[in-house]
Amino acid sequence: MRSMSDDHAHVQEFFSVRAAEWDARFPDDGPAYAAAVADLDLRKGDHVLDAGCGTGRALPPLREAVGPSGVVLGADLTPAMLEAAVRAGRDGAGRLLLADVAALPLRTASIDAVFAAGLVAHLPNPAENLRELARVVRPGGKLALFHPIGRAALAARQRRQITPADLRAEATLGPLLSGSGWRMTSYVDEDARFLALAVRDS
Repeated sequence: MRSMSDDHAHVQEFFSVRAAEWDARFPDDGPAYAAAVADLDLRKGDHVLDAGCGTGRALPPLREAVGPSGVVLGADLTPAMLEAAVRAGRDGAGRLLLADVAALPLRTASIDAVFAAGLVAHLPNPAENLRELARVVRPGGKLALFHPIGRAALAARQRRQITPADLRAEATLGPLLSGSGWRMTSYVDEDARFLALAVRDS
């Protein structure tokens, strides 16, 4: 059985070698990120976390949504991804944190919403990790689990089949969220995007 440190090393290795070219590989994803942020329905002044922020593509639309009075944080486990975010100038939209979403350096109930793009597939302990995201979100706060393409399109890109064990399948994700302090309120899985929205239970 792999340890947590093994999981961290695997994730960091995977993304470190891809960080410099990440945005160039997916140059057309910006509008999909902006649309998903809009669906999160943030308010001016909200505090929002981009969990597993990567190169920070969600940070500018998140900043626009919460305005100058809001707080935008981007947390990622891989230094090279955060460095790419800085090179792209996205650190101006939010504060970047080198942090593990399994143990966030944030106070309980200090965040209004979490945006997480492509995160679920990389969580070593999904129920426990989603529970940690719930810890930092106030009751009634929101979670967006997003990917710029749907499950079938992503599987085709990766030359694999969708299996019943896929954490992002609606029948799997709903109970996973409900057991981790969340209630799923919306689920969209289309070729053009994947977006599951949830609310933090009180």
